Amino acid sequence: MRLGGPVFSGGKEPETWIEELQQRGYRAAYCPVGAEADASRIAVYAKAALEADIVIAEVGAWSNPLSVDADTRQKALKHCKAQLALADRIGALCCVNISGSRGTQWDGPHADNLTEATFDLIVASVQEIIDAVRPDRTFYTLETMPWMYPDSVDSYLRLITAIDRPRFAVHLDPVNLISGPSLYFDNAGVTRECFAKLGPYIKSCHIKDITLSGQLMVHLDEVRPGAGSFDYRTLLTEAARLDPDLPLMLEHLPSEEEYTLAADFVRSIAAELGL
Repeated sequence: MRLGGPVFSGGKEPETWIEELQQRGYRAAYCPVGAEADASRIAVYAKAALEADIVIAEVGAWSNPLSVDADTRQKALKHCKAQLALADRIGALCCVNISGSRGTQWDGPHADNLTEATFDLIVASVQEIIDAVRPDRTFYTLETMPWMYPDSVDSYLRLITAIDRPRFAVHLDPVNLISGPSLYFDNAGVTRECFAKLGPYIKSCHIKDITLSGQLMVHLDEVRPGAGSFDYRTLLTEAARLDPDLPLMLEHLPSEEEYTLAADFVRSIAAELGL
C-alpha cells in the first residue's frame, strides 16, 4: 500500500520534503512544485522522489474549464495544459482536475452540469488539453464528483469512450460518488463496482470517510478516515488486488493531528488484512 498525503513543513527544498514524507511513513506524495518551476528544480525533485522510493501520485490542475465566462475558461484550459506538462516532466502518475461547472461555483452544482451538452463540452475540453500537451508518461484524469460528470462509474466509462485518448485515465474518489442513502449503506458495493469496471484506468485514489445524519433533508458530511461509515476493508482489498502500489492519498483534513489519526486508521485496517 502506498499511503500519501500533504506535508506541512515551511521548508521547500527536496531534502526537507522527503524527510517529512518519510517521517509520516508516506510512500506517495502530492507534487511539491508548480508549473512555474524551472526545469532544473523539477528534475531535482523527480530525482529525490525516485531515490527515496516516493511516488508522485498527482499534480492538481484545479480550475473550471467549463466556465460560462470565456476569460475564466481560457485561463483554466491554459492552467490544465501547464499542469499536465508539469506532471509529465516530474514523472507524476497523473494530472487531476474536476470536469468543471456551468455555475458560478467552480466545483459546485448547477442545473446544466449533468446534461448531454455539458458532457460534450467536457469531451472537447479534455481532448484539447491532452492534444496540446501530448504527454508521454503521465495521464490527464477527472476526479469523480457527485454533481458533475463523471458522477458514476458508467458515466466515467462513457467519457473514456467519447474522449478516446490513450492518455486519459481515472482519478478515483469513491466517497465523492456517495450521493444518497442507498449508495451510503452499500458503499462497499460502490467500491467494488469502481474497481471492477474502472480498474485498468485508475492511476490514483483520494481517501476519506463519510457520515449520514438524521437531519432532513439528506445530509452527507465528509470526515477523516475512521470517523465515518466507509468500508475501508473493501477499499484496501480492492486496491491491493488491482495494484499494491496504487497511491491512496489523504486530503481535506484540518490539522496535522487529523492526518496522523487518519493514517493510523488506514494502516491498522491494512495490517488487519495483512496488506
